[in-house]
Amino acid sequence: MISAMLDNTFNLLKKKIPHIKKGILLKDYTTFKIGGPAEYFLLANKKEDIITGIAVAKKLQLPIFVFGGGSNVLVSDKGVKGLVIKIANNHDITLKKNTITAGAGVVLGELVALSINHSLQGLEWAGGLPGTFGGAIRGNAGAFGSEIKNSISQVQALDKKLQLLKLNNTQCQFSYRSSIFKKKQWIILSAMVKLKRGEKKDLQQIANSRIRYRTEKHPLEYPNAGSMFKNVEFKKVPPKFKKLFLDKVKDDPFPIVPSAWFIIGAGLTGKRIGGAQVSKKHSNYIVNRGGATAKDILQLIHFIQKKVRQKYGVLLEMEVQFVT
Repeated sequence: MISAMLDNTFNLLKKKIPHIKKGILLKDYTTFKIGGPAEYFLLANKKEDIITGIAVAKKLQLPIFVFGGGSNVLVSDKGVKGLVIKIANNHDITLKKNTITAGAGVVLGELVALSINHSLQGLEWAGGLPGTFGGAIRGNAGAFGSEIKNSISQVQALDKKLQLLKLNNTQCQFSYRSSIFKKKQWIILSAMVKLKRGEKKDLQQIANSRIRYRTEKHPLEYPNAGSMFKNVEFKKVPPKFKKLFLDKVKDDPFPIVPSAWFIIGAGLTGKRIGGAQVSKKHSNYIVNRGGATAKDILQLIHFIQKKVRQKYGVLLEMEVQFVT
């Protein structure tokens, strides 16, 4: 009976979205290389595919999960119920004067390269940053004192009522690693960045230095999801521990203490549960050393949070999203 219902749902989806699939393993689409099957899976190469997929799933009252490059997510070993949409409109890019308009599925690195090739300043800080344009906007990605919000002029998104919205920078409500899209679960379709003229050689040097830094300091040799925890606002560090971290404070974009220092201080560098390990190269990364499950990762996350809270009175907040 249940099998017949599932087949019927799939047939209804397929009528509207011919290239939809079922039972696709999500570990093949995440940078962690972890995750069970999607009940229904749509590789959305066009903006229209995204809109149609969400509209049909809503009519069928299916849960919906939308993602881009697969970084910053940890997918359950049991997989994800409902419709999973991977935004893959990665060829949707136009350049007009100092403005680049790109689809949410465009790889951020491609935008960085395009901007530099046209001597445009404003994205070079993101050299080597993984993920898609849409994902960077949703989480207001940042590094080296810069954030994606500094260049965004307009974002086209889909709200929960399937209304198409065009939001300016202020309306996006950007904050530290967040935005209105993350808070309200709105789907980013495309966006515009307005850049300034710059010296191509200088911009390339900056981007290259960022790429070198990531290669040297981050454990890119193992599957990972990026920084596991948000950095900690210095003002939230208990007074009795502030002196310990004074020389670790960074303005990025306000006074913060990198979470790695709390993990190091708690003696957790290299800690391993199953195939999951706190990286010895960068302690705010959990890496998949081979065969790691989502359960391994979650157990390690909770262990880290517990030990850091016991020692420093600080609760490390996850930057990576857990998807079930």
